[in-house]
Amino acid sequence: MSAQDNAAALRVEPLRIGGQSFTPHASGALFHEDERLLVVSDLHLEKGSAYAARRVLLPPYDTAATLARLETALARFKPRAVLALGDSFHDTDAGARMDPRDAEALRALQRGREWIWAAGNHDPQAPAAFGGARCAHMRVGEVILRHEALGEGFEIAGHLHPVARVASPRGAVRRRCFVNDGARCVMPAFGAYAGGLNVLDAAFAPLLARERASAHVLGRDAVYRVSLSACRPD
Repeated sequence: MSAQDNAAALRVEPLRIGGQSFTPHASGALFHEDERLLVVSDLHLEKGSAYAARRVLLPPYDTAATLARLETALARFKPRAVLALGDSFHDTDAGARMDPRDAEALRALQRGREWIWAAGNHDPQAPAAFGGARCAHMRVGEVILRHEALGEGFEIAGHLHPVARVASPRGAVRRRCFVNDGARCVMPAFGAYAGGLNVLDAAFAPLLARERASAHVLGRDAVYRVSLSACRPD
């Protein structure tokens, strides 16, 4: 997506949530400059192998692709700490199924920085084979970062995998996005095989003040702000 794709699209500024400033990245990560904290959500590592076990065959490259995207974000921001905001692993056996090369790639990304695994509904406990701290949620100022938003106070969450469908002169495009109303931000899924839920779906209504909310759509190299009025249902 480019700025020409939609007249309402603007190159995004840092997202403001609860008095804190977070920089969105085209990978789907958020970065908090003061804390040097990189936040990613819903990596869903080993989703492909989980589907293969049920005879739904997908190319077995999702973990490698997801980790490569994460490496790009780490190189861009050089964070002190990384918070993986839940559903980092597609299920509780994902670590055991991981290719040794992918497991070593993940460990390499962890080295030299603090790493925090927040609990998700798919992975209430991250595999013990990968180090780092475990938590239910984390606080930055008044903002609570957790996997699933509760609709209380200031929150950054994942879980819903938001996507925006936006009309353009060449037809509609459907892209992963952040959605933010200043009190609550729902992050896009970071995982290569993670699906997406349209931001106009009823699941978002209890969490966001629609009149203040915007979608921050992931482009190839940038993130673009789009009003929800410019978004279309699937």
